[in-house]
Amino acid sequence: MADNAKKTSGGLDIATFAGIIVALGAILGGLVLEGGKIADVAQVTAAMIVLGGTLGAVMVATPMKVLKGSLKRMLGVVNDPVPPIGDVLEEVIEYATQARKNGLVSLERAAGEVADPFLRKGLMLAVDGCDLQEIRAMLELEIDMEEGRAEAEAKVFEGAGGYAPTIGIIGAVMGLIQVMKNLADIEEVGHGIAVAFVATVYGVGLSNLLFLPMAQKIKARAHAETKRRTLIAEGIAGIVEGLNPKLLRSKLEAFTIGSGAAAPEAAGAGVPAVEGA
Repeated sequence: MADNAKKTSGGLDIATFAGIIVALGAILGGLVLEGGKIADVAQVTAAMIVLGGTLGAVMVATPMKVLKGSLKRMLGVVNDPVPPIGDVLEEVIEYATQARKNGLVSLERAAGEVADPFLRKGLMLAVDGCDLQEIRAMLELEIDMEEGRAEAEAKVFEGAGGYAPTIGIIGAVMGLIQVMKNLADIEEVGHGIAVAFVATVYGVGLSNLLFLPMAQKIKARAHAETKRRTLIAEGIAGIVEGLNPKLLRSKLEAFTIGSGAAAPEAAGAGVPAVEGA
């Protein structure tokens, strides 16, 4: 039996870091090429207004439990918590092979050492002799609940993406109010207007470069996690049914299509033959 403490993370998401660098580089580079300076948009006051105002609006709109969950979910934007689907398939097939050879009871010890809580739960239900329909119902319920939580937490960032531009406009208007106090000095008026509109830039920029993309990445992660858990649920069902591991592999390989997992021929290489298959 392979090591049960397999990695539970897909590693850092380079695309997230690269995307931020490319976006900021393009925007700030364009500013410099047009004769501007980075200092022109480095306004602490504007940042405070947009970030603080957006955070406050999100707190008003979001239940605290969902808000806390969304903050934890942010880690999944820069770090992929979903292990490669091919690794999950191989682990399930290992348990199916062992169960086929030695019976479901032989999985009891291994099940207790599985790192993945969802897979561990499924294996324990199988070992305990629960009815197949009950096992399916319990696992599918957990999949649906987790998917719902992820959707709710993604909407927190969608909400922030909607509030930020409006808060930026509020900041710009507040800056213009201060400008109106100095209409006698035309040079000061021009400088003040430029500073005032920085808040709008911050609001639109944060919305379209950070908040909305984060929401989409969270949804993508949730979709991948649902796919992984569905594979596990189908694998557990196959184990309980006593399905031939080779047939079970053929069935579960449908989940690896388009995921970059190993090809069926390569994945099937080295799989031990099962007696009585």
